[in-house]
Amino acid sequence: MRKSKSNPILTGVIGTPIGHSLSPTIHNYWIEKYGENGIYIPLEVSRTHFRDVIKTLPKMGFGGVNITIPHKEAALLCADLVADNAALLGAANTLSLRKNGKIYANNTDGYGFLQNLKETEPTWRAVTGPALVLGAGGGSRAIIYTLLREGVPKVYLTNRTIERAKLLQNDLGNRVKVIEYADLGTALNEVSIIVNTTSLGMIGQPEMKFPYDSLNHRTIVYDIVYNPLKTDFLKQAEIRGCRTVEGLGMLLHQAANSYQFWFGKLPEVTPELKNLVTEKLKA
Repeated sequence: MRKSKSNPILTGVIGTPIGHSLSPTIHNYWIEKYGENGIYIPLEVSRTHFRDVIKTLPKMGFGGVNITIPHKEAALLCADLVADNAALLGAANTLSLRKNGKIYANNTDGYGFLQNLKETEPTWRAVTGPALVLGAGGGSRAIIYTLLREGVPKVYLTNRTIERAKLLQNDLGNRVKVIEYADLGTALNEVSIIVNTTSLGMIGQPEMKFPYDSLNHRTIVYDIVYNPLKTDFLKQAEIRGCRTVEGLGMLLHQAANSYQFWFGKLPEVTPELKNLVTEKLKA
């Protein structure tokens, strides 16, 4: 996207509530680091006003926005063009706003998940074995889609509500196998990676109940929760010899992909940025 010497490129994040969002910290760090003429701001918008706000943003000089809860599905309905991954996932977390008023929808969650995995565990290979995914929400859908696309032979999926898991299975194909939570032990010896996509273990939420003693020490354990940075789920996995992947990297890499759409360059996820966001989480 071209820089303007007079008018900054406006970007931001839309959701409700939005005050807790780390996105302004992340994106404004990159804007300053790369000398862009831009700013990134949080915008709290209700469901009632969401569509009107989105249609108005291009006229206000916005080049793009991130979309978070509860608007990810509604964002697709506002778009003129929808990327294949966003269409399949039924949700968009990134909108690019063109000067002609056209809106392009994308979803960067899968990218963020995969880049974080490859950065933390560069020797991971999808063909090594099946995956186990805990939870069947929007994050789960993006992660399963990404794992299947990378070549994981099978994805075991479990969720508190099995019917919701079966809906995902119907959408994503027969390489997804739904299992009851009580049957996790039978899959744990087979899987090469486990991904928690639920909010369990997040600050203010109950801890994960999991058959930790059945974990295979060769399994990679990944938690998309990033507050706390290291969940009890990851701590218990490490005690049993597993390699672990924290969720903060997924947040940062999906943000980097969004930034690339708006400013035309993929920003670096630096230790300095990780420290900055970590301090923000502690505040």
